[in-house]
Amino acid sequence: MKKWLVAAGIGVVALVVLIVVGVSSLGSIVKNAVNSQGPLITGTDFQVGHVDVALFSGRLGIENFLLGNPEGYEKPYAVEVKTIRVEVDKKSLAEDTVIIRRVEVIAPRIIFEKRRGSDNFQALLNNVQKSAETADSAVAKPSGKGGKKLLIREFILRDGKVNLAIRGLNGRELHATLPEIRLRNIGQQQGGATPAQVAKEVFTAIYARIAPPGMRNTLQKSRSDVGGEGSGPATEAEKEIGADRD
Repeated sequence: MKKWLVAAGIGVVALVVLIVVGVSSLGSIVKNAVNSQGPLITGTDFQVGHVDVALFSGRLGIENFLLGNPEGYEKPYAVEVKTIRVEVDKKSLAEDTVIIRRVEVIAPRIIFEKRRGSDNFQALLNNVQKSAETADSAVAKPSGKGGKKLLIREFILRDGKVNLAIRGLNGRELHATLPEIRLRNIGQQQGGATPAQVAKEVFTAIYARIAPPGMRNTLQKSRSDVGGEGSGPATEAEKEIGADRD
């Protein structure tokens, strides 16, 4: 029975075992599932440090999430998050579509690294889009089995900071505050989304804030934090972010 549960704990399917296993073992199952399936979607390192599960409330606490940088980029990671809170509709766990009431990403630290006319988040988004297209193709086939789907009622990313790794700053670090991101009813239009499809929508929303013109606007609003009015690192970063090529 235990071996069957471990085999079943792949991706979101791991949540189904809430009804048949104890909390202590479930946390490790979810953690292992995320760590093994995440890289298949992003094409990078994808790590979760710890998962706490509150069995009766349907709440998960995810700690120490780290998303690695794509190949060819120098910084050690693209996203680091200390805490992610998830609230699941327990009644949906045995259904084909798992309903997640709320996902709250708290105080993420993002590194936006621009080089050679592209950037690390464009590379990540490209990887995620390929995964989503593969998932779409599998679902479209009559015999295709895409596994559990997701419907996320509310996604919130708040208190984020962006570290800009851009040429021309002479080694200086430049930080900007990331505006809050709220998404609603992810997956509702298609009757439930695959994890890759969810990742595509979330990454697209984040990229819209940190890629031009989003980050230029963010820098302009964060002058007091990144170097004041007029010339200086903030202005140079705005020019570099807006450049079509390095």
